[in-house]
Amino acid sequence: MTQIVKMKGMNKYFGKLHVLRDIDLTVEQGEVVVVIGASGSGKSTLIRCANGLEEFESGRVEVHGHTLSPKGGNQQALTAIRKEVGMVFQQFNLFPHLTVKQNIMLAPKKVKNTPKTVANATAERLLDRVGIGSQADKYPSHLSGGQQQRVAIARALAMEPGLMLFDEPTSALDPEMIGEVLDVMRELAKEGMTMMVVTHEMGFAREVADRVIYIHEGQIVEQGKPDDVFDNPRNERTQAFLSRVLVR
Repeated sequence: MTQIVKMKGMNKYFGKLHVLRDIDLTVEQGEVVVVIGASGSGKSTLIRCANGLEEFESGRVEVHGHTLSPKGGNQQALTAIRKEVGMVFQQFNLFPHLTVKQNIMLAPKKVKNTPKTVANATAERLLDRVGIGSQADKYPSHLSGGQQQRVAIARALAMEPGLMLFDEPTSALDPEMIGEVLDVMRELAKEGMTMMVVTHEMGFAREVADRVIYIHEGQIVEQGKPDDVFDNPRNERTQAFLSRVLVR
């Protein structure tokens, strides 16, 4: 199986704070890896290092065969990775002055020089795919939070990525809107999209993940199949965390 992400001995600091400690991690093509842990444990920083949004101080990160150097030393690799990795953030980060369709068309046109007609057709197809084809000509402010996040997913998919990163994509949503975003992510997983997902949605993690990773204070302390991690955690830190977040 092809390894899409390879991290070896990666360390990340914010000033004197050691945020990620000797991270060794691989993600295989078609695998869904869900990262869980307490707030401030380094989960979001981990996946942001996978597409160069955060620089790291030591170790090695390789994505789609492109190697990122510590402290942002390989701009060519970074540019290549940005074209092949889609990212969905906590906040939707849509351009308010552009319509939904225009938001989706922007990156393919600017980054990949996709012809306007092709970008337009792709945007319409992806909006249908995430269930909001009728919203194409509206502006983001006219959509619900769940709809805006689905637009953000469609925008990331428009670059035809080989890897999708999700950084707590439902954390800014009202409870009734969470399900519609998770449904889109479930469909992506079924279609074989390689995904790294940071989330507090434990039910989603159990259902969709091929592998669950628990991070504590910047270290991967446990990982395995969802049933193993949730039902029989071996590490006492994992046990303590799950006892707080799982409804028995």
